Amino acid sequence: MTGQKKYTLTVGITLVIANMIGTGVFTSLGYQVGPLPSGFSILLLWALGGVVALCGAFTYAEIAASFKKSGGEYYYLGQIFHPALGFASGWISLLVGFAGAISAVAIAIGEYAHELVGIPVKVIAIVAIILVSSIHWFGVKTGGLAQNILTSLKLVLIFVFCVAPFVVSGVSFSSVSFLPHAIDSELILSSGFAISLVYVVYAYSGWNAAAYITGNLENPEKNLPRSLIIGTLVVVTVYILLNGTFLYVSNFAELDGKNDIGNVVAFKLFGSTIGSVFAGLFSTALLSTLSAMTIAGPRVLEAMGEDYPKLKPFTATNKYEMPYLAIIVQGGWSIFLVLVSSFKEIIQYISVSLSIFAMLTVIGIFIVRKRFPNSSFKLPLYPLPPIFFIAVTCWMIYFEFTKNPTVIWYSVGTILSGLLMFQWVKKK
Repeated sequence: MTGQKKYTLTVGITLVIANMIGTGVFTSLGYQVGPLPSGFSILLLWALGGVVALCGAFTYAEIAASFKKSGGEYYYLGQIFHPALGFASGWISLLVGFAGAISAVAIAIGEYAHELVGIPVKVIAIVAIILVSSIHWFGVKTGGLAQNILTSLKLVLIFVFCVAPFVVSGVSFSSVSFLPHAIDSELILSSGFAISLVYVVYAYSGWNAAAYITGNLENPEKNLPRSLIIGTLVVVTVYILLNGTFLYVSNFAELDGKNDIGNVVAFKLFGSTIGSVFAGLFSTALLSTLSAMTIAGPRVLEAMGEDYPKLKPFTATNKYEMPYLAIIVQGGWSIFLVLVSSFKEIIQYISVSLSIFAMLTVIGIFIVRKRFPNSSFKLPLYPLPPIFFIAVTCWMIYFEFTKNPTVIWYSVGTILSGLLMFQWVKKK
């Protein structure tokens, strides 16, 4: 890929932002207000998730600056530990991290748009996947332009939402308090807090998105760390402000169990007519998340095809230099998941599965630091960020296992299937 056909720093930053700001922040609150009936505890939960994401982003920035190649965890784990572990990570990324996340985003798009157009949710979801995959079929320039436009729309929409409560009159706001109370210490140490973190981790997933296109990024030594860190910092700020707005406008009962949190708040703020318009805007803005995953996901399958002859067909590119077979496979699997899975199951499955491999990659920094002592980027406060990331991830997975062991076994089963697939593809 020539210099003129590489993604710019702006695309790298918007890729990270778009990957993160998606279904998670517009749906997760509905699953948190039940176990955590406290405004302070919920905002602290989102702040903790942001710190974890930042620790991961700083760590990945050093790892990515050391290796300077696309592929994300697939490439890093294969180089740091063993090719089998890298392949299992790529397998998880293909089946869960991107295709699973795309299906979850598409379902959310369907639920938001359904309020406006009345078409069945899953039909809208499938159309959205096909539409975005088609856009990225036409190359880096077209895909990058669409990514920047959709991400900008999303950020403008969020800004309007955060400002609206202060300018809209005649609305009865909630009485949720954001000050700490005696009950908060008990809530923060509860299993409900740890399990709610699963949804927050899902919402923050994507902080490592730019690492998947390292080889397709201009000046990756400088632009990759900037993309990861700037993008993550923007999202942490947005998430805390946005969740504060949601809680300020709507009470716990109105939010509990809802997938379309944005619609709940929009209809309360603006009424049914303008609320329906916002439903359409939300569904359009979420296309940026779907788009970002369509950029990053096929690069993993393409990287696997470069390493294993049996997967070589996935390296084939069209005249726009896009890995078209990888795009087709990812889109097809995403559509299948839309048809057979529920939204909540997908989120839990994604969060746990990706956390396992993100944690393994972060552990790898202790090896990378010795192997590449002169890396162009060094994460600050080493080794505290990776240690904190590992500790919080283990804490979350432990409580998820005690409450929802089935999700853990699904993740383990998928990893084992990836290891079995590795045994097949490595044979000549």
